[in-house]
Amino acid sequence: MRLKKVVFLHSNSFGPCSAHWFSAINFKGRIKVNTLSYKTISANKATVKKEWVVIDATNAVLGRFSSEVASILRGKNKASYTPHVDCGDNVIVINAEKIRMTGKKMSDRVIWTYTGYPGGQREVTPAQMMAKDPTRVVEHAIKGMLPKNRLGREVFRNLHIYAGDKHPHEAQMPKMIELQK
Repeated sequence: MRLKKVVFLHSNSFGPCSAHWFSAINFKGRIKVNTLSYKTISANKATVKKEWVVIDATNAVLGRFSSEVASILRGKNKASYTPHVDCGDNVIVINAEKIRMTGKKMSDRVIWTYTGYPGGQREVTPAQMMAKDPTRVVEHAIKGMLPKNRLGREVFRNLHIYAGDKHPHEAQMPKMIELQK
């Protein structure tokens, strides 16, 4: 296959305006464009390569940490990201009890929940949530940053949060990654 450089000239200019490389010229002398270079690759469930990663939440700010984790869960850090496919990694968050919030948000912020019954509106602060279950605050923040549809629920199942630095996923050989400080 021979390559030929074709230079297009505007009728109102004296020099070449753009040059394009084409793969071949067919038998009638027409230019044939190499279309393989123009195809967009879209991932699907069979072609996605999922990995296991461990992220340490020690002294991380909750909102910034959660947005990074949500991005990794969705797969937005990969070149093969496809919006309608679960192409993200499995994320293990350790040391969730050591996460922090700036300012007085730990005591002043209010998180509303509903039981589904009349008068079942409940309010709780992140400090009260941390006292009861330290992983719930991180889980609540990350879940709020995922899509609110079937894909978001499927992606959320790839998240594993632990209060301490031990986790039962050593068989998957997860790699430790550092988030931007």
